[in-house]
Amino acid sequence: VQLQAFGGGLVQAGGSLKLSCAASGPTRNIHTMGWFRQAPGKERVFVATVNWSSRNTYYADSVKGRFTIARDGAKVAIILRMNNLGPEDTAVYYCATLRRGGDYYYAGSYEYWGQGTLVTVSS
Repeated sequence: VQLQAFGGGLVQAGGSLKLSCAASGPTRNIHTMGWFRQAPGKERVFVATVNWSSRNTYYADSVKGRFTIARDGAKVAIILRMNNLGPEDTAVYYCATLRRGGDYYYAGSYEYWGQGTLVTVSS
């Protein structure tokens, strides 16, 4: 499985961005995809995840009410709409696929990762 993330960029505080992540290859067993982010000098942390069948979504407390994750139509792809961005949201954002039975909150539970896309929020 290959994941390609795109949509990052530079935005002013209070602005919005939309990230996308598309999966290719043997995607039949993908059931949950999510986003993590890693700020400079910090560890990679959970942002949001969406389950394929239930469409249930889960968010980190830091992004609740500002970010929305969703499947991108019928494609094996997800989007992340980010609103009211602040400098604390500056990070490289990674998409990933969750292993069967894995805990969505932990990076170690994810099997395949995209290359990351940089989001920079200026104050």
